[in-house]
Amino acid sequence: MAVALFASGCFWKPELAFRKLDGVSDTAVGYSGGHLANPSYQQVCNGDTGHTETVRVEFDPAKIFYEQLLEVFWSLHDPTQVNRQGPDVGSQYRSAIFTLDTAQQDAAEAAKAALEASGRYRKPVATEIVPAGDFWRAEDYHQQYLEKRSIFA
Repeated sequence: MAVALFASGCFWKPELAFRKLDGVSDTAVGYSGGHLANPSYQQVCNGDTGHTETVRVEFDPAKIFYEQLLEVFWSLHDPTQVNRQGPDVGSQYRSAIFTLDTAQQDAAEAAKAALEASGRYRKPVATEIVPAGDFWRAEDYHQQYLEKRSIFA
C-alpha cells in the first residue's frame, strides 16, 4: 500500500470521494502543514497553527495510480482560491498536496503545470506542493463524517 495526502478545503466531502475509489483501502481526515504537534480542530480553526484540513489516502498502486488520485483531487475544488473554498475561509482551507517522495513531488508538479497550461482557469493555480511533514489524525467525530450521517453516501 501507498499513502497520499491532499488538502482541498473542508475534508469531509473529499474524504468520501476518495473512499469510493476502487483501489483506495482506507482514508482518514486530519491536519498537515502546521507547526503545532497534535492540534485540535478548534486550534486549527483559530488559524494560528498553520495546519490545513487534509485527507490521508491509503491506496494500492497496482489498482489505482497516484496520478489518478491527483485528477480526483483537482476535480474536488477550485485550486485557484487562496485560503478558502467556497464559503469556508481561512488558511486551514488552502489547497495543498503534501508529497511523500520525489515521485509524488514530480507527478504533482507535472499535474499542476498541465492544469495551468490547459486554460481551465483564468487565475493561476494556487495549490502548494510541499514535502509532507506530520499528519495529525482529526478527532473521531470527523472520520467518515458524511457516511455516518448518510449525507452523500
